[in-house]
Amino acid sequence: MSTTQPLDVQPTPLALLLLGREADPSSERGVDCPGELPSPSDPDLVERARAAKEKLGDKVFVLGHHYQRDEVIEFADVTGDSFKLAREAAARPEAEYIVFCGVHFMAESADILTSARQQVVLPDLAAGCSMADMATAEQVAECWDVLTEAGVAERTVPVSYMNSSADIKAFTGRHGGTICTSSNARRALDWAFEQGESGQNKVLFLPDQHLGRNTAVRDMGLSLDDCVVYNPHKPGGGLTAEQLRDARMILWRGHCSVHGRFSLDSVDDVRARIPGVNVLVHPECKHEVVEAADFVGSTEYIIKALEAAPAGSKWAIGTELNLVRRLANRFADEDKEVVFLDRTVCFCSTMNRIDLPHLVWALESLVEGTVVNRIEVDPETEQYAKMALERMLALP
Repeated sequence: MSTTQPLDVQPTPLALLLLGREADPSSERGVDCPGELPSPSDPDLVERARAAKEKLGDKVFVLGHHYQRDEVIEFADVTGDSFKLAREAAARPEAEYIVFCGVHFMAESADILTSARQQVVLPDLAAGCSMADMATAEQVAECWDVLTEAGVAERTVPVSYMNSSADIKAFTGRHGGTICTSSNARRALDWAFEQGESGQNKVLFLPDQHLGRNTAVRDMGLSLDDCVVYNPHKPGGGLTAEQLRDARMILWRGHCSVHGRFSLDSVDDVRARIPGVNVLVHPECKHEVVEAADFVGSTEYIIKALEAAPAGSKWAIGTELNLVRRLANRFADEDKEVVFLDRTVCFCSTMNRIDLPHLVWALESLVEGTVVNRIEVDPETEQYAKMALERMLALP
């Protein structure tokens, strides 16, 4: 008779982070904020935020990403997408403190682009980005080794989406690549393919496969066969050397947890429910959703499209719910119907970690002379990340 022996299985560091049993200060997951936060039920939170901001005056500049809660957006000096906000911070050298109401990679970009005397604060360190987390420096370095062994690294130009960590931006800068946003991804890819011998270059696109695929196929006329997906969790990325040599676009296996949930069923359902509706989606959506949509564009594009839309028009928007609700309220008086593309409620959960209690705590701490949750990028990483960002700024 045999006896069953217990399995000697040890949880991985990632599993411990996801279970909330460990914290890793260098990761965008599992990070606790120190200090005492005001109660979310405190009826004086709005007044406390307003009073703290008034006391700080020009010393503080508050940035609010489009996906933030309305209660936070109320106190933002500027709203926008991640790159616009980082540039706005850099254009305010008189502001000693930059309070970035967004997520971790955005605050890093602000620190890279602002002066050494300016200090960037993220109200909640746990406000990360699942997409940015899908590409670590170690994984990308291993990928480059795979490309080198396949004999294609010398002909590969990395292009990294703004929604990536400072480490990934630095990798991109070291290897002669550029950063892109959802609005200039076509220009970035055109530039990358023009480097070196014409028609010989490849692009390693990090970390969002959907933006890379949609830009290459929909905007540039490449085929789906020109694209392969590198999976960092498989040996060799799950690709053969021949596949890497044949590909034009090597797409990292990453995605946005919000935009990735929209499906063809979502599009079909909303068209059945609202005759004549215009479907407008972000290019981080899956390729089949983008192909089925009427319009595709960045967050800023979405806002401008609705501003220019005629009264009485109907729109189903495939992007984060906070923004869609804000747009629906804004244009209701103009008789523009704006609905969320999916029936299921879907906020960006990490963006929503920035709430009024965290903002009040950060601002009141600054009033008391204490800088909490400062985001600092080390000098070497900053040097190479800034190099990649400057290449983007120089794009025609």
